[in-house]
Amino acid sequence: MRSALKEFARREWGPLYTAVRAALVTKKWRAVPLTLGAVCLTALFQLVQNQDWGYQPVQNIGSVRAEDPLWLALLRTPLSLFVPALDLPVWGALAQILLVFGIAEICLGRWRTLAVAYLSTLAGTLYARVGIALGPDGPLGLPASDAQVVDTGPSAAVVGLAVYVCRRYRARWTGLLVVVAMVVEVLVKPNLAGKEHLAAIAAVLLLVAFTAWRERRQPPPPDPGPEPRPGTRSWKPPIRS
Repeated sequence: MRSALKEFARREWGPLYTAVRAALVTKKWRAVPLTLGAVCLTALFQLVQNQDWGYQPVQNIGSVRAEDPLWLALLRTPLSLFVPALDLPVWGALAQILLVFGIAEICLGRWRTLAVAYLSTLAGTLYARVGIALGPDGPLGLPASDAQVVDTGPSAAVVGLAVYVCRRYRARWTGLLVVVAMVVEVLVKPNLAGKEHLAAIAAVLLLVAFTAWRERRQPPPPDPGPEPRPGTRSWKPPIRS
């Protein structure tokens, strides 16, 4: 039983663990500058928005509501990722960013991590408008009152990044567990945040499917031919004078 569990862990998390460990051993904190910056920015927003003078400025630059004009919501969406929700403990947001963003930055690279994070956040932001338009009667709809809910925080980006990294490193059961957990969250508490997490997962799965389709359409690389023998430039015998 123990050997079976070890083999499962090796298959499921071995490549991911190896990549993360190698980067942290060789570069230490220099391997995750984006993650450290995101943690500091989130902590700064939390500190400022809890001041009497700072709450409104943070809302003006990073607060998103479905009732806002679309252009304004899109303008605020990048920073909304780093504005922690006021009704949740900030340490949860910081831990999510440090763990998931850190792993993603090592495994995917800085720019791909940002791209997937913003795609997930944007999917949640746009879904809120669609859900409210559908109304509360359907499974994908939302009540009109959710248009006034402040929609900030890194949770949608964290979920999207977790699914993307699991898919890329073939941690299939872990990725499936994340998806199932988000579905259960919506079944237990069908609120705006939970359904936005599902929207983020859907956007990431579409991205994965598109990437796989594009890779299949690319022609295979040309055959480089046999490797040259040691001491020669090709398979031809060495030139003798």
